[in-house]
Amino acid sequence: MSNPKKISRRDAIKYAGVSAVGAAAAYIGMKLWPEQETLSIAPLQENQLVPNPQNKTNMKVLLVNGSPHKKGCTHTALSEVAAALEKDGVATEILWLGIDAVAGCRGCGSCRSTGRCIVNDSVNVTAEKVSEFDGFVFGSPVHYAAASGFITPFLDRLFYSAGKLFAGKPGAAVVSCRRAGSTAALEQLNKYFTICNMPIAPSQYWNMVHGNNPDEVRKDLEGMQTMRTLGQNMAWLLKCIAAGKAAGVSLPAYEARVATNFIR
Repeated sequence: MSNPKKISRRDAIKYAGVSAVGAAAAYIGMKLWPEQETLSIAPLQENQLVPNPQNKTNMKVLLVNGSPHKKGCTHTALSEVAAALEKDGVATEILWLGIDAVAGCRGCGSCRSTGRCIVNDSVNVTAEKVSEFDGFVFGSPVHYAAASGFITPFLDRLFYSAGKLFAGKPGAAVVSCRRAGSTAALEQLNKYFTICNMPIAPSQYWNMVHGNNPDEVRKDLEGMQTMRTLGQNMAWLLKCIAAGKAAGVSLPAYEARVATNFIR
């Protein structure tokens, strides 16, 4: 049988000390290495949206309803966003595009010299009022996994003829659907903002609600909460931009636009 390994007196004292500390910790229930606490995020509560008179601002947001139904699902979603904005001191206005056909862009290029679309309808009326608003929310039902045939030509012509007026102003899109196609429609609408130097207001989830009618949409608790969070974030972003301007932070001075055609 082999001889046991000898240890020095110093090592023996060290090992005895470590054992004693471990035994003491076990005895009194201590944790030598505390477990990391698990963070939890509580959902927004309705009482967080109570109006505060001190929050009142001079800012205003335009919400555009691109649904053929004036008081349908899209209107229900936009109204929830508007309510959150109003409670945070931001005035709102909801524009319904109606059920009359909206002409598509003719590609004539007339707006490049006149600054307005050659078709004089709601597009020009809205373009003339852009300066009155600080932020924009465009809402649409989902038709074949895309935005409606009312809001698509409206936005095509509005942003093509007056896109420069939207620079620096926050934008957001909202879609409503029965089941699916919402993310595709939402992505389509967000592209108008990213091509015109517009910050996009976020929410806690993609900006969508589900239901066949307004009553069903109101039962989509997560969707409605997403709308309220969007309104809060839009108000916060507007106030941050205003604070920046007051502190002397101006909008970027953009370079002259360069257009490159990829041809051979």
